[in-house]
Amino acid sequence: MRTSSLRDSADFVRDSRATRREVPPQAVQEYAGPASGQELGDLDELDRGVVHALQVHPRASWTLVGDVLKVDPVTAARRWHRLEEAGLAWVTAYPRLTDARIVVTGLVEVDTEPGAAEDVARVLAEDPAVPNIKLTAGGRDIVAAVQTRSLDELSRLTGHLFQRTPGVRATRTHVSTGLPTDGSRWRLRSLDAAQSERLAEAAAAACRTGSAEPTRWDGLDARLLELLSIDGRMSLRDLSAASGASLSTVRRRTQSLLASRLLLRCDLARPLSGWPLSAMYFASVPGQHLEETSQVLAGLREVRSCAITAGPHNLVVDVWLRTLHDVHTFEAHVSRRLPRLTVTDRSVVLRTVKHMGRLLDRDGHSVGVVPLRHPED
Repeated sequence: MRTSSLRDSADFVRDSRATRREVPPQAVQEYAGPASGQELGDLDELDRGVVHALQVHPRASWTLVGDVLKVDPVTAARRWHRLEEAGLAWVTAYPRLTDARIVVTGLVEVDTEPGAAEDVARVLAEDPAVPNIKLTAGGRDIVAAVQTRSLDELSRLTGHLFQRTPGVRATRTHVSTGLPTDGSRWRLRSLDAAQSERLAEAAAAACRTGSAEPTRWDGLDARLLELLSIDGRMSLRDLSAASGASLSTVRRRTQSLLASRLLLRCDLARPLSGWPLSAMYFASVPGQHLEETSQVLAGLREVRSCAITAGPHNLVVDVWLRTLHDVHTFEAHVSRRLPRLTVTDRSVVLRTVKHMGRLLDRDGHSVGVVPLRHPED
């Protein structure tokens, strides 16, 4: 994996060598791609099984994954590395988004000048504090998620980064006050209940070995987050070598971080998931029914994430769909299921530019990563 600029990837115009020197070291990591130089086609059952297994337990040993899938551990590992090198699947670590003492999350709608949306998205994507960026149709050109340590910092970030970026015409920021569900809980559903339960029990046991009490954030924690956001399955030995800390210290600190401050997720390129289309719904429900409604939404298979926000609408729902027709079919289904919910606006996602720090090409493949930073760093 080598360091490159944002535009030095399969989907961006290549910069000159002089331009690339201006990018801070390790700002963006890029994958070399599959050794064969060929794209992978549809996933077979074993590929899907490996991905589902890592969605349940992202740092599961290959011995456990192989045993659950009834294949040789070497075969399971080889399948995963093939998917990872092709940018079709990856494991990422990120700060826990549910504790307002650690992170303040905001959703920013961006209106751009005509034809400027992709250029604006490229600039925003270079900032680690902006982990998600979507180009959308409808009442906004871009929807971006931002993570800061305070409301004051959120205000400064949106004022400095968003409003001063050439091509930005207007922004609207919505503070998230709750996240009933996020994409880390979405599953392929390739494994049966017994297989999933075995992996979930192993994942829970691994978390119990770490201290649940958050400690003061320091430089080693920041470095481990950076490394795990690049590769959430990086071995303890590699983490030790890259961070300069001893193996025992890295083991103890990693276990503590994953038990209290960081989460892991396994993501798959959306076109290969069977749900190639994405849409966002902006909705409202009376306050006394907000918690109940958000929990129902979180249980729908199409829902990738559901954020409770303070603004003109109190729910922003991100869904994966199969066809454009389903944009309204899903809305009609939700309206029947939740008659108190009013969808005030909706946007089809034209393209996801950045997803939890990963830079995606037009096919949804990972072509690079902007390592995440903890808001306290």
